[in-house]
This record gives sequence, C-alpha cells and structure tokens, in this order.
Amino acid sequence: MAGSTGRHAVRFELRQQSKSTAARLGRVTTKHGSFDTPAFMPVATAATMKGLTPDQITSTGAQIILNNAYHLMLRPGAERIAHFGGSHAFMRWDKPILTDSGGFQAWSMSEGTKISEEGVEFRSFVDGSKVLLSPERSIAVQNAIGSDIMMAFDDCPPALKPTTPVEDPQLSRKRRSDPAEHQKRLEAAIDRTARWLERCVAAHARGDEQGLFGIVQGGTDLTLRQRSVEQICAFDLPGFAIGGVAVGESPDEIHRTVAAVAPMLPSDRPRYLMGVGYERDIVAAVKAGVDMFDCVLPTRNGRKGYAFTPTGAVRIRNACHTLDPTPVDPTCDCLACAGGFSRGYIRHLFMADEMLGPTLLSIHNLRHFQRLMVDIRAVIGDDRWFDLESRWPVLGTPATAEVDP
Repeated sequence: MAGSTGRHAVRFELRQQSKSTAARLGRVTTKHGSFDTPAFMPVATAATMKGLTPDQITSTGAQIILNNAYHLMLRPGAERIAHFGGSHAFMRWDKPILTDSGGFQAWSMSEGTKISEEGVEFRSFVDGSKVLLSPERSIAVQNAIGSDIMMAFDDCPPALKPTTPVEDPQLSRKRRSDPAEHQKRLEAAIDRTARWLERCVAAHARGDEQGLFGIVQGGTDLTLRQRSVEQICAFDLPGFAIGGVAVGESPDEIHRTVAAVAPMLPSDRPRYLMGVGYERDIVAAVKAGVDMFDCVLPTRNGRKGYAFTPTGAVRIRNACHTLDPTPVDPTCDCLACAGGFSRGYIRHLFMADEMLGPTLLSIHNLRHFQRLMVDIRAVIGDDRWFDLESRWPVLGTPATAEVDP
C-alpha cells in the first residue's frame, strides 16, 4: 500500500461475525485504552460536553469520545491544549479520544468560505480573522491535541438538495440544486480528498502514538464511492471512515449508500460512519458492517428538552408531564432515571431554566445510546435481531416521527 504508516498506534481485533448479516463484534486498542465495537462515540466538541463532568460521561458507559479539532484550534488553541499535556489531561478524560479534521466545520460554519487545493479559507467565529486550514495544519492541530484517532483532512460536499430537516441552516443554504454542477463537485471532492490524504500522511508526526483514519467521499453515487475507496484504501492506515452521508440525505439514501460502501472497506480495519446518530440508522449500518458511530443528537437534543426512549421521543416540556411521577424511561439505569428524578420534576427544571434539567436529559440520552450499543453487541453473536427490534420499537419509527429540534 502507498503511504505505509508502519506499526499502527491503533489496532483492531475482529472477534465475531454475524451469520445472517455483515455485522461484526470487535475491539479497538489505543494508547489510552480499548473500546468495544460496534461503538457509539459521544461528541465533546470543545473538550467538554456541556453541563457534564467526565465521571458523568463515564457513568453512561461511553468508552471513547470525540473532540472537534476546528473548535479547539480556534479556542483555546491547539498550542494551549498541548501546554496542558493534550486533551486527555486538559479535560480530565483518561479513555480514548477521536478528533475530526475540522474541514467540514470550516466549510459549513463560516461565511465567505473558499476551498482551493491548498485548503479551506474561512473567517474565525471567535474574532472574525481569516484562517487557512490545510491538510498540514489540520494534522499539526490534531497532533497537538493528542487524540488517539485522528481524521484525515477531507473535502466533504453537501447533498444535492434538502431531503430531510437539517439542524444547521448554513448547510441547507450552501447546497447545490443543479445536478450537473453537483456531480462535478462530487468528482472534484473525491480526487482532492485523496490528494489531501497523501499530504496528511506525510505531515503526521506522531504515528507511533496516534492513528490516522482516511475518509471515503462520493455522495450517494456508488461509482464515485468505489473510486474513492480505491484511492483512500491504497494507503496503509489503521482505519477508514465513510463521510458525506449525514449532510441532508434521506434515511433510505443513507442506508443504500452505507450498505454498498461498508463492504468495500478493508475487513481487518475498523469502519467508521461519520455523523449518523438515529437508532434506526445505526442498526442498519451495523448490519452493513460498520463499527463506529458519532453524533451530537444525544446531548444537543437533551439540552433542548428532548429525550430518547426505546419507544420513541419524549418532549419533556409538554404539559402532559407536569404531574407525571415516573422517570423518563422506567427501563433505563442512568443517573437520571434510576436516580428517581421524575418527568414532572425535570419538566419543572426546564420551565424554570435550571441547568440541571439539560444535564439530566443529556445523561439519560447518552446512556440510551450506550444501552442500544450493548444490546446490538449482544445480538450479533446469536443473530437474534428480532429480539432487538422487540426491545427497541423505535427502530421501526418512520423518519417523520424522529426528534429533530
């Protein structure tokens, strides 16, 4: 393979394979410990999950979390994080951390963004200054942050047009509506992503401590996806990701794309589906052979008063919960539910703008997804997928009923 990294800092052990699907059980080992796969990674954007301590995050069963290199580069700065010994020491988290490259945020979150062969030029949301984020700069930032898994700097184009509600209005604004122009954008993006990956590999200065994952692009065009897989997997990397399928596609488009692309990736390396977080989408991707997931939904929705449960969404601000003495989910063992906090009390916290409300729902939502992953890992060995679906009715919930504040 081109661009060999030699002895990998991140190792993957495939432990068991489903007989009826492509689902698999595995374990990923890093410098800061191991985590079981399939795994859900909560997002600690700026080296924190709003309102939660590391101990509270650990109580949910999370074995690995994600930091956002774009946000940390701008504030407090990668050099300052390195001064404190890296993100693990800075935020007091002693388990594995994955960092994204920052390219997607630089493109989607900033006005006047310009993409060139050199990188992405944008204005900082902190002070308005111009910033050029290149593959080399992205890798230098992630090296300084000290994450266990780093993501290559990639070019992630948007979906062709809005097909589902999108949380970020800037994403919707930046989408292309002309199919021919969108096709050209996809083709340019996959080739640029491959060229940028070569520069990322060359710039990676801590290969014995941090693993670098490559990212496959191509939108929902499976021919372009195949081309991108061949380009990215030509590099000997410890893991590979499927990018660009959480930028506005419908659930059916996501499932079709992931089902086709996941088997194209090396079977002896972890496969990471970026930014996909609803229960139904996770299970479909697991069945396709995906090992790792991340999403902001558990904490973002928790802060807004939306709770996930095995039977569907609970909107805690609704008046029907005012006198409800039951927990958000009677089957949940999280600090909020098992701790005896009622729906009525948590609703009161939200109505009174007390910060404990978002904290309790964030803890519950994080535990919800970790419980789902535990159950997924349990059924892979014996292929009792029907049992999973009976315990998690939300897996059959149509897209229109999902939580998306």
